[in-house]
Amino acid sequence: MIDTMKLTLPAPAGEESRKAYIYLPDKMKEDETFPVMYLFDGQTAFFDDTAPYGESMLLGEFLKKRRTRMMVVSVEADKVNRMSEYSPFAFTSPFGNSTGYGKQHLEWLTGVFKPRIDECYPTKRDRAHTMIAGSSLGGLMALYAIATFPDVFSAALAFSPSLWVNRAEMARLLEGIRPDSEIYFDYGEKELTNYAEVKESLQLACNALFKSGAPFAFRLAKGAVHNEAAWKKRLSSAFDCFEITRKN
Repeated sequence: MIDTMKLTLPAPAGEESRKAYIYLPDKMKEDETFPVMYLFDGQTAFFDDTAPYGESMLLGEFLKKRRTRMMVVSVEADKVNRMSEYSPFAFTSPFGNSTGYGKQHLEWLTGVFKPRIDECYPTKRDRAHTMIAGSSLGGLMALYAIATFPDVFSAALAFSPSLWVNRAEMARLLEGIRPDSEIYFDYGEKELTNYAEVKESLQLACNALFKSGAPFAFRLAKGAVHNEAAWKKRLSSAFDCFEITRKN
């Protein structure tokens, strides 16, 4: 089952109305509570007809088939200022510019939105049962979140994270991640061969994570590129890394 919730939230250009999607397992038992994964880019999480490029992660179908007893909560991204909302760093690039609103977005997510979800749904509220996930800039935000909100999130899943926007600062943050955190991240093979800055970012990130002492898994997906179709194929290998997402 996938619920929807209408929200008004702070955004780079001021308050905006958005939609959140909340996936719940079928046949919930009385008094059953669930681990929660917060996922960026709600528009590409569950339904192809809401995805800007016509293909989503179809995460609800994946979890149902896997029989994973957990919730996934995902808010739509800012349609105009996604780069600002999903980066804690200001930057300019050929792909667009950012004012670095990511920290404020996470403060809203952890301080306002998560308590609302905990109040309205049967969640396990503690850190051990709360994870954060995303792809591309959402993947950057997932890794930033577990580094800077360590009392909220215990695990992070990052598909093709955009570490290149500030690879030195992200390496510094990753080096300081709590050693009782769990991390999965990956890249497609063609991302590394086509973009030198992605390869450099990966090397710095892996070195930093080794120093942190936190357990992490990295996967290089053969022949894969940077899109939802590629990330969807890597869902199983990503979810296998986390105790709270494994099949009951």
